[in-house]
Amino acid sequence: MNMNILLVDDEKRSRSHVAQFLRKLGHNVVEASDGEEALELITKQNFNLLLTDNRMPHMSGLELLQKLSHLPNAGKIDKILFTAYADMDSSIGAIRAGAFDYLLKPLDIDELVKTTERVAQHQVEIRGKIIKKELPVKITTPTEANTYHVSSDSSKVGVFSPSMEQVFSLALKLYYNRSIPVLIEGETGTGKELVARYIHYGNENNNLPFIALNCAALASSIFESELFGYEAGTFSGGLPQGKKGKLDMARGGTLFLDEVSELPLDLQAKLLRVLQEKEFYRVGGLNLINTDVRIICASNQPLKNMVKQGSFRKDLYYRLNMGHMYIPPLRKQPESIIPLARMFMMEITEQANRRFNKIDPRAASILEAYHWPGNVRELRNTIEWIVLMNDDTTIQPQYLDKLRLKSLENGLETDRPILPDDFFLPPESMHLDKISNDIILRALKMHNGNKTATARYLGISRSTLYYRLQLMEDSK
Repeated sequence: MNMNILLVDDEKRSRSHVAQFLRKLGHNVVEASDGEEALELITKQNFNLLLTDNRMPHMSGLELLQKLSHLPNAGKIDKILFTAYADMDSSIGAIRAGAFDYLLKPLDIDELVKTTERVAQHQVEIRGKIIKKELPVKITTPTEANTYHVSSDSSKVGVFSPSMEQVFSLALKLYYNRSIPVLIEGETGTGKELVARYIHYGNENNNLPFIALNCAALASSIFESELFGYEAGTFSGGLPQGKKGKLDMARGGTLFLDEVSELPLDLQAKLLRVLQEKEFYRVGGLNLINTDVRIICASNQPLKNMVKQGSFRKDLYYRLNMGHMYIPPLRKQPESIIPLARMFMMEITEQANRRFNKIDPRAASILEAYHWPGNVRELRNTIEWIVLMNDDTTIQPQYLDKLRLKSLENGLETDRPILPDDFFLPPESMHLDKISNDIILRALKMHNGNKTATARYLGISRSTLYYRLQLMEDSK
């Protein structure tokens, strides 16, 4: 859904960059330099979303939200506050004042995209519709690897490796067993929420709610009220009629708790009660509330290690571990890199009305050589940036200069061979000795310390190998 967005920030350069990015995503963006200008615009135009910085002269973002609550039709506008870590009290106040969410500065592009997508879903729900984008996830399997088309009624995920086939096969089994709680573990950016959505929707079209809550994004002081809701008069600054929590919103459907490792121990105990007894108390409430919510949790930290350290409850871990899933990082499934890159390129090209239709072989080599610490999310963001910022039909190697430099800075971390046509030099300088030493040490490790086999592998004499190893030792 394309939205009408009002962006408020007194810093013109920052505001322009964010506005430009949102417009490339297809949204209509109106800019305002302060709160007064924003209030005037709201009285004249209809907006779906208000994005506002908090620290501004004359009127803060929090004050803007409070004044906005007195305007007609204000309830139809979702509000998001930009805030800094040092300003967390204001973000808590914004949530209590009815803000949809808040984002930490400096802004993370991934979080901005995900948050605006959630707002778009909420805006469609306000109109009594169901957003088609979140309906069943369509899986592209290896047999369909050369077919790239965007479905209008589903998200799309590429499955191009045996390990990911196993993940989605298990996810489908869990879809048919709603009584089983699920724990999805994997590095940041591997697609844990997408897998959670597939567990919820399966291959079918259902209208049950899917509610996501990031445990790391909320201060512990407000997390409990966000999860369980609160009764009227529980605390000053709260809504006079009280507020339903995410468990209420997810009734009959799924509650997805991302980064559950960040959940405080006292709240872990309350979550365990929900899992075991299917009931909870609202904050400040005396009446037990029954719930039929399925809970799916995700963590980028191994919870088993946290149990040993005493920072995660053993009983909660074993309860969640009934439906355990592990999503491997992208570097462990290198056969997926190019098919995923092509899929993202074709999707974004169609959405943005661009011309890209192929990847240069040299660019493909760079993509395959990179370590992808941000996994599939980083790959998609990289392809999106290239498609949106370049007018071309082919992803060229020069569009990937940043990946080249990152790979070089991290040393030789790839398992791919070094080929003459796949060699690149950084624009400024490089340390030849470091590269040579890294190659020698990796070859030595490959041959379990056998110097004769290592010298033969490298095509050098044993005396040369001993000499190079001695130089490394002397330089320590």
